[in-house]
Parts: sequence; C-alpha cells; structure tokens
Amino acid sequence: MGELLLVLAGGAVGAPARYLIGEAARKHLPSTFHWGTFLANMAAALLLGFLVEAGTEGALGDTGQALLSVGFCGALSTWSTFSNELLTAAGARRIAAAGGYLLVTVALGLGLSFAGAAVARALW
Repeated sequence: MGELLLVLAGGAVGAPARYLIGEAARKHLPSTFHWGTFLANMAAALLLGFLVEAGTEGALGDTGQALLSVGFCGALSTWSTFSNELLTAAGARRIAAAGGYLLVTVALGLGLSFAGAAVARALW
C-alpha cells in the first residue's frame, strides 16, 4: 500500500507538470506541431534514463523508483496523447508529418534516455 501511495504522489506532481509544459508550449511555440506532448515526453525520457540507471547503482531504492520513475515520469510522459496525435495526423492524410513526428520522438527519446543513464553512471 505504501508503494501505491508513492506512485500516486509522484503522479500528482507529474501530471500537472505535463499540463504546464503543454500550456507553456502553446503560449511560446505557436505551431501545428505538438510541442507540449513532445517536450514532456523528451523530459520524461531523459529523466527516466537517469533514474533507472541511478536505481541500478542503488542510489534510489524502491521508494525512489516508485515515487519518481513510476509515479512522476509515468504521469509526465504520455503515450496515449502521442498516439492520438499520430492517428489524427495520419487520418488527415498528413502522413509525412506523422512519420516525422514518430521517428523524431522515438529516436530522440531513446537518445535522451541513454544520455540520462550516462549522466547517472558518471555520478555514481
């Protein structure tokens, strides 16, 4: 039960963080590109790479993993919104835009996860 409460607490911070990133992106990056989703997912990828590696090195423990990796990063990132945006673009026959969004998100997200892990390895 304690771990569930940690996940809930992390999610209670991660979800509003995602919302605020989306609002800031809409305000400062007016575009048809889905900057809010993209930036939130990239931040989550970088942080999760760091946290998973830190956890592997024993720096977080089960409590930190539940709170930060599962709760915060789980709520900060959004696969469902990303998928919906891809389906919407594809449905509007914007195939090149959807394909580019998919490739950049996956490639950069993975790269940021590896970069976050490298930073954690360097620290521990």
